Amino acid sequence: MLEPTETELLNPDAAGMERAVAIWRKGGLVAFPTETVYGLGADACIGAAVARIYQAKGRPSFNPLIVHVADLDTARHYADFSPQAEALARTFWPGPLSLVLPVNKDGGLSDLVTAGLDTVALRIPANALARDLLRAFGGAIAAPSANPSGRISPTRAAHVAEGLGGRIDAIIDGGNCTVGLESTILAPDHTPPALLRPGGLPVEAIEAALGQHLARSEDPETPVSPGQMTSHYAPTARVVLNVATRPQAALWLGFGPDCGGADLNLSPTGDMVEAAANLFGHLHRLDQLAEQRGISEIHVAPIPARGLGLAINDRLKRAAAARPSGGAART
Repeated sequence: MLEPTETELLNPDAAGMERAVAIWRKGGLVAFPTETVYGLGADACIGAAVARIYQAKGRPSFNPLIVHVADLDTARHYADFSPQAEALARTFWPGPLSLVLPVNKDGGLSDLVTAGLDTVALRIPANALARDLLRAFGGAIAAPSANPSGRISPTRAAHVAEGLGGRIDAIIDGGNCTVGLESTILAPDHTPPALLRPGGLPVEAIEAALGQHLARSEDPETPVSPGQMTSHYAPTARVVLNVATRPQAALWLGFGPDCGGADLNLSPTGDMVEAAANLFGHLHRLDQLAEQRGISEIHVAPIPARGLGLAINDRLKRAAAARPSGGAART
């Protein structure tokens, strides 16, 4: 995995694209232009690379990331398309529309991309340079906006350099973004299809194509946008936080070198990037193991609340939150 000390500024030519793709394949971060805003891209199938996106942005929680691909055939490798989703993709892709679809479990996407959900947001950008990069890479690139969390989204390479210079490996300068607003996010398989975020594609255009109105965020039947639930894709087993010693009748998720005997360890060396990359996969595996052994609780070792530890703890608190049917979290 690359550790940037100085961010390279790449030209939008064959040499620049070759360098960007090489960085992605080594697990690095490259900011690149789309028609909406500049995205901070990493290989969506390498958990540690995706974790570095959060690290670079200072993102406070692990929310699902939009995955960018070069064409519809590639998109079908990572998600399942209903007839309606297929029709929308053929109408509006390439373009500023992200479709939230059932994830293909065999596609190889990192659990950190989907934040443990069974859906993934996909889009094909309209920017020709972005599609050329994605085509040369040949896979899926996770790419939120290339700015520190909470800051203004970047529409020029200089904006990216100002916010993330020294934190990422490279920026490929493709000029100004033409739309300048993040993509519209749609859940096409909801009844009716649901608008999860307004953006660069007007809602009216989508409704005209569908011949019906979209469910909106104020509608009671609209699905909650990913990452906003308090109890967020919690394991079936009860999650208990900040357990520093091996429990007697529970599984133990460790962190760091002082967790000998843990059933799984997020990072035996205490590396936050490794821990973030392993978080959702380890929780899934422990939940399966708990069911097999008839165990009702998963205990989690303390994780320092610094750097990516803030986001890891945020997700663990959601996993441990009280369920609608009862039971308060314990720490």
